[in-house]
Amino acid sequence: MTGPRDPRPPGGEPIDAGLAAAQEALVRAMAAGGPLPEGFDAGAVGAAARSILSKRAGDVARAWPELARSYGTGWTRTFAGWAAGRPTRGSIRDAWDFARAHRDELSPGAVRELAFTEARWSYDGRSDPRRRRFAVRRVPGGVLVQVLGRIRVFGPAASG
Repeated sequence: MTGPRDPRPPGGEPIDAGLAAAQEALVRAMAAGGPLPEGFDAGAVGAAARSILSKRAGDVARAWPELARSYGTGWTRTFAGWAAGRPTRGSIRDAWDFARAHRDELSPGAVRELAFTEARWSYDGRSDPRRRRFAVRRVPGGVLVQVLGRIRVFGPAASG
């Protein structure tokens, strides 16, 4: 019988709690900077962790291309250094959190990318972003106005 208190998946074998805990610890070690679980090869787990961080950097670069361009060829290394020990919350939120943490280092294009996102969405860094109805933000060379999802930029930045 399966039910809300039965850890068995529908139609499946009972879940081995020890195996589930070991798998969870391994995932934490690879994806969130957790301690290495006993019995695993530190080199292999480290290589997997670096690969996951590199993939996350690529996902963030696709979601926020100007942010990644701000760091040029050092993007993957810089992002991976920041993201190590931080579980992913999705590429959009990873990018947003990274951009906020490095706001003073960003290129004008990345500042603009951040301003557009923050004009469209409200985000406190903890809970899910919520769509804004109205917003005004400074962007390099102008002012951005968002009303009901439509954005206009006023000033010299409007053409760029």
